[in-house]
Order: sequence, then structure tokens, then C-alpha cells
Amino acid sequence: MALNIINDLSAQKCVACEGGVAPLDREEATILLKQVPEWKLSLDGKSIKKNYTLKNFMEIIHFVNKVAEIAESEGHHPDLHIADYRNLEIDLSTHAIGGLSQNDFIMAAKIDKLS
Repeated sequence: MALNIINDLSAQKCVACEGGVAPLDREEATILLKQVPEWKLSLDGKSIKKNYTLKNFMEIIHFVNKVAEIAESEGHHPDLHIADYRNLEIDLSTHAIGGLSQNDFIMAAKIDKLS
């Protein structure tokens, strides 16, 4: 898969992925991770994650709503996990291909601009 490396991933737009393309390999994911350094690659290399701890439940909900707005506008939706009323884990992968695509890193960069 050819990577479109631009210094600011948050300036890019997610491209619809209906499957039929190979997910990024670990080397490609590692290159893109340099642009979203607070995100961590999963052990199997199929997703990236970031954890947040905010002040209280309502701050988490407010933040989740902002993430949801970005996800809807990009047509690329993360898995969101709230635990212990103020902890949030965001998990990004491209379900249609069973792994990572550049869209996941674009979303991560856009989410990073929220915090």
C-alpha cells in the first residue's frame, strides 16, 4: 500500500475503505506513528490506541461527543471505551480490512487536535 506521507495528517481527509486492500504492515504503521506519538500500536499491529483520563464523567462525555463529530464527518469511526467514570480508551482500526489504514492515523491526528 502506498503511503501518502504529509507532515500534518490532520490536514488530510479519510478515504472510504470498502475492503479489498491490504492493511498497513508494521513498518508502515511505525512510520505513521511518528506523527501521532502518543498513540500505541497494538501487539498484533492491527490497531492503535490512546488512553485519556479526564476530570469527571461529563468531561469524558463532552470529549466523546467531539470525537463523534469528527468520526461522522470523516466517515471513520473509532471504538470508544469508558471505564471508571473518567477514563477513556480510543481504539482505531479499519474493520473492513481487518487492520490499519492511513485513515486510522488521520483520525488519530484529528483527535489529538482536540486535547
